[in-house]
Amino acid sequence: MEPGGATILTFIQDFLKKHLDNYLHKNPDTAELLNKKIQLAEHERKAMAGVKKLARERAKKASLHNKKLRDCRIHYNDQNKEERVDSTLFITEGDSASGSITKTRNIKTQAVFSLRGKPLNSYGLTKKIVYENEEFNLLQAALNIEQGIDDLRYNKIVIATDADVDGMHIRLLLITFFLQFFPELVKEGHVYILDTPLFRVRNKKHTFYCYDIEEKNIALKKIGKKAEITRFKGLGEISPNEFKHFIGPDMRLDPVIVGSEAKIQEILKYYMGKNTPERQEFIINNLKIEEEIGVEDENNII
Repeated sequence: MEPGGATILTFIQDFLKKHLDNYLHKNPDTAELLNKKIQLAEHERKAMAGVKKLARERAKKASLHNKKLRDCRIHYNDQNKEERVDSTLFITEGDSASGSITKTRNIKTQAVFSLRGKPLNSYGLTKKIVYENEEFNLLQAALNIEQGIDDLRYNKIVIATDADVDGMHIRLLLITFFLQFFPELVKEGHVYILDTPLFRVRNKKHTFYCYDIEEKNIALKKIGKKAEITRFKGLGEISPNEFKHFIGPDMRLDPVIVGSEAKIQEILKYYMGKNTPERQEFIINNLKIEEEIGVEDENNII
């Protein structure tokens, strides 16, 4: 550094030291908050020091043979930013759903990561858990986001779970994980929910895949009362030949969106914290009962 640069740097350091010290003395609440953040960061660095090395070793071994990841050939970070090609990682629950997606995916640009049951509720935990929890660590390694998202391997992270209570819970746990530790993935529009049909309505000539009751009723009007209605209770019930229609170019994706003014920690505290009675009251006050679906004939699977 040239002498003039050193003089300027010394001036800036002295200026900041003096005025920051004065500001913190005049604003003890801010000083206390800043001190807590510094202590928390230091505590987290010390806690993670012993697990990062082990986690990297595990990740290297997993990259050679990761049973959870069915990788694709082309990744989002393979090219320069101007030339990048879309790539997708489907996160599924269990081997049944991942099997259907794996058999019908575009092997060039679509990868599948299979969860084993429900992931851990990561709300309130430090980033140490990302390295200690094998599933989180493997997911982080698959996405290549340990050092940030500049080298993200898939620009679309698609949560593909069943449209039932357990599936919704898994979605919530995964979204919590991303918001807790990698909020920029959500803020920059990389996280999605896969929509898959709830019903198949068909006869010998026509087949309609319906994503809600309204679409089912429209299909019934077109086909008639003798239609066969299948209610898909899980992704594993959809055959690979059918699944290819739902993860192709026209697949329905709902982006996970966080408003620019949203306070992520407050949102997570409300939905994932220990305020169970408050959430129960909210659910009771806002519960909507959908119309019941009856079985019209013995061939219907509902």
